[in-house]
Amino acid sequence: MEAFIRSVDQWVWGPPMLAAFLMIGLFYSVKLRFFPIRYVRIWWKETAGSLLRKKGTSLPSDGLSSFQALSMALGGAIGTGNIVGVAGALALGGPGALLWMWVAAGLGMSTIMAETVLGCRFRRKVRGQFAGGPMYYLEDGLGFRPGAIVFAVCCVLASLGMGNLTQVNSAAQALWIGFGIPFSVSGVVLAVVTGLIVCGGIRRIAFLAETAIPLMAIAFTVVCIAVITVNFRNIPGAFRAIAAGAFGWQPAAGGFAGYGLSRAVKYGVSRGVFSNEAGLGSAPMVYSCSQDGEEPFRAAFWGIFQVFLDTIVLCTLMALAILTSGCDYTLENGVDVCSQAFSGCFGEGGRVLICSAIVLFSFATVISWCYYGEAGWGYLFGEKTSPLPFRLVYAAAVYIGCTMSCSLVWEASDAINGLMAVPNLIALVFLSRQVRYSDLKKLLPERRPHLD
Repeated sequence: MEAFIRSVDQWVWGPPMLAAFLMIGLFYSVKLRFFPIRYVRIWWKETAGSLLRKKGTSLPSDGLSSFQALSMALGGAIGTGNIVGVAGALALGGPGALLWMWVAAGLGMSTIMAETVLGCRFRRKVRGQFAGGPMYYLEDGLGFRPGAIVFAVCCVLASLGMGNLTQVNSAAQALWIGFGIPFSVSGVVLAVVTGLIVCGGIRRIAFLAETAIPLMAIAFTVVCIAVITVNFRNIPGAFRAIAAGAFGWQPAAGGFAGYGLSRAVKYGVSRGVFSNEAGLGSAPMVYSCSQDGEEPFRAAFWGIFQVFLDTIVLCTLMALAILTSGCDYTLENGVDVCSQAFSGCFGEGGRVLICSAIVLFSFATVISWCYYGEAGWGYLFGEKTSPLPFRLVYAAAVYIGCTMSCSLVWEASDAINGLMAVPNLIALVFLSRQVRYSDLKKLLPERRPHLD
């Protein structure tokens, strides 16, 4: 079983699939005329800029506000991948992996635009609330119901595995390392709190997300900037290492064989995709519920902002904090690497800070992924099926994840998480005509005619 799971995991996150992520991202970047790069001012104004403007409108009764949708999507994307995952990318792929994470994010912005547009175009009303995602555009748009079923099954399993068991296991270990809290105690407390939140449905999850996620992201940003500022003299050296590792054949650290450009590409792209989830199909399930869903490209702007904040900002800050601190980033344990980086600035409190960040980020992922799993559950067993059984199983899985040794579960969850992308990428290829630049162009300011 271990050999089979590892072979599936290697295939899912191997060169062919990573190439597919990049090629589809490049295809949509060209199709949408590199909108995320050329028109930063427009999507920034419609997302981050809109948060500063009071619109005075009530929340929609059949969906979420755009900010709630963003917070839930960020909650699902921001997790241990932004902390331990970044440290792992540097250990396995060297500093150059960070540049390839940027490449994956730059192309992923167009990918997440396309899947969000498709999710909004083919969304439905389920129990009085909007619902969308790959299940619906695979069935209604492509007429490929088997692919929709495969995606829904993988979504449910991924929510219980990567979205739950592995996340709470990391949280429980962090609580033990940082605060000495036993695993069983962590399991009971986290399971009860999770149950109270998820049994309130999407509204309660969205309320928690829009309250906690922004504060967490801001606090994490401030802490990383503090570490980088203390070690500001090492910033030029960090960028030289990134450039040398990304384009040269400088061996990466860690003592593994076969290092060089290929490993920087492999781990940079894979960790980038894993972190921001562009192409996996999870983000469209929540953006389809937003109030901007009537204008699919306007909802897609929030997807661009999600990838930008998750990878370009948070992952970059974590990587620079590690590289500028001078810590040994070749260590296998990512928590130890991050603790060393933070300890140089915060002393003994560095380990407490990094453990607290892991707990908060992991729990945010757990809460958001419950909705993804619930959406897949509803599609498989009928839209009129009560989600309560899934919610109770999901909360019980939290205790199991906290108290079990789940090295194999990590690999299985990683593989299932990647398998979600297969039917979604197929839909992105064959439904490309539904993502038209002419529709996006309507949201762009008119160009003034040139004067003679």
